[in-house]
Amino acid sequence: MSALIPTVFATTGLLGGYQTARATGNRQLGGAVLAAAGAAAFIGWKSNAGTGTAAALTATYVVAFGASHPLAKKMGAWPAVYTVTAATAAASLLLGRKRA
Repeated sequence: MSALIPTVFATTGLLGGYQTARATGNRQLGGAVLAAAGAAAFIGWKSNAGTGTAAALTATYVVAFGASHPLAKKMGAWPAVYTVTAATAAASLLLGRKRA
């Protein structure tokens, strides 16, 4: 599996989860998008890089979601979401690929 696929899921989860919650006013629905995309990303990371790396990248994903909240108070909601999404995507691309 390409390293890009789980990165797309992670990016979609962070951006799409926030947008879903914002557009619908339903935080639980946004959380469902975040969780589903995170689960799909985990499966991709596990296939590519193994369970340990997948667990670490999933933890990064969850921490990024949590960090976006206090960061939003300093820089605004969308800039915070973009920042944590970029950091998560970078980690995914660097660590989430098959080892030779």
